[in-house]
Amino acid sequence: MALTIFKGRGLKADDSRRTQAAEITLRESIFPLALVTILFFLWGFSYGLLDTLNSHFQDVLGITQARSAGLQAAYFGAYPLASIGHAAWILRHYGYRAVFIWGLCLYALGAIISIPCIINRSFGGFCAAIFIIGNGLGSLETAANPFITVCGPPRYAELRINISQAFNGVGTVIAPVLGSYVLFNFSDETALANVQWIYLAIAVFVLILAVLFYFAPIPEITDADMQYQAEETAAGSDDKPFLQQYKLFHASFAQFCYTGAQVAIASFFINYASTFGPTNGNRSFAAQLFAGAQAAFTLGRFVGTFFMAYIKPRIVFLVFLTMCIVFIAPATTHGGVTGISMLYIVLFFESVCFPTIVALGMRGLGRHTKRGSGYIIGGVIGGACVPPLTGAVSDMHGNGIGMVVPLCFFVAAWSYALAVNFVPSYVKVMDSFHETDVGLRGPSDDVEQVKAAPVEQEENKVVTESKETKE
Repeated sequence: MALTIFKGRGLKADDSRRTQAAEITLRESIFPLALVTILFFLWGFSYGLLDTLNSHFQDVLGITQARSAGLQAAYFGAYPLASIGHAAWILRHYGYRAVFIWGLCLYALGAIISIPCIINRSFGGFCAAIFIIGNGLGSLETAANPFITVCGPPRYAELRINISQAFNGVGTVIAPVLGSYVLFNFSDETALANVQWIYLAIAVFVLILAVLFYFAPIPEITDADMQYQAEETAAGSDDKPFLQQYKLFHASFAQFCYTGAQVAIASFFINYASTFGPTNGNRSFAAQLFAGAQAAFTLGRFVGTFFMAYIKPRIVFLVFLTMCIVFIAPATTHGGVTGISMLYIVLFFESVCFPTIVALGMRGLGRHTKRGSGYIIGGVIGGACVPPLTGAVSDMHGNGIGMVVPLCFFVAAWSYALAVNFVPSYVKVMDSFHETDVGLRGPSDDVEQVKAAPVEQEENKVVTESKETKE
């Protein structure tokens, strides 16, 4: 019985073999996409809780804003270690399912380790636990983002990843609301005890999810599948060596700058609302305002996805990122209700940027897709670099002027939005995938022909040898 349960559940995929996963239809992709979308909620919840804990630790441990950003540095600093290191290696040598299980186990381990660190009020220990959690979530993102992008018709890649990422936004809304009730409305001792139970629940849930991923029928999309997609769309980028994929590295740079700006704003939103906003130092109210801002972020994901159904995703991306720059500028000098309103609008327009950079950056990579996706996700390390800088500026000049730092990084990320809309070599690749009918016409017979070819060659060889013997 046990052997029957585990039969056919190997975690290693053959990347040199093309399967029909490259042409998976909308209907066939629904179940695996729904399962992977749960992961987006998980790290949205973890990310939202982290921003709330950032503010709480400043009060409980009496640390500066710059030092409290160590949580973000530990969390996002782990991403490139996963996305270019261990998770990338597992993805290329084993496949998506193996990375999903690996990431969930790391997430559970970090959650369990965080409990004694919270009990002993060890900020350094908690940062170490967050680093392990970051490795787990970085592993999940390394697999989940490209999986969502390639699992289904290429034409709808941006739609799929933005819909899935919308559930990330749901997690970021729930976490601050929960934090406002379990952290700021209790004594420090009770609040820390509540956080312990949250992380214990997370550990149990993700371990159950890891078991589910082991048994779930998830299609393995190989490098050969992605090479086929690149050939079918005539993107023309797949045939170049990896180091010449300059559009990929531009996307990674944009991801670094954009993610750094987004995380910096979220990390110090509560501080901004408390000192420069309308809350008069009420941290609980500020946390609730932050939850509202995350709700605006989530709403933006759904609105942006709706527009992408009718307008090319690269255009929607350009408009949304431009609006981030336009509206964060007034927040640097105008506090109170006006400043908070500006940040609400910024979070609304941030919504589609991260997933769209992922989807656009992976266009045309073909056999380099798995390796390239790790570099784009590795750009998330911007979330470890920009918040400490923002915190240092805020400590010296106030939270309003501190927002100048993410403004500068938004402008740097804007270079990629301009490139995918106005540079011909970028536009050609983006539009060739948007216009293809791969995955809409059903699977071709090429897969069976590839499997049959070695047999036919062997038969021809036997016939030839037989003729030579007779002669």
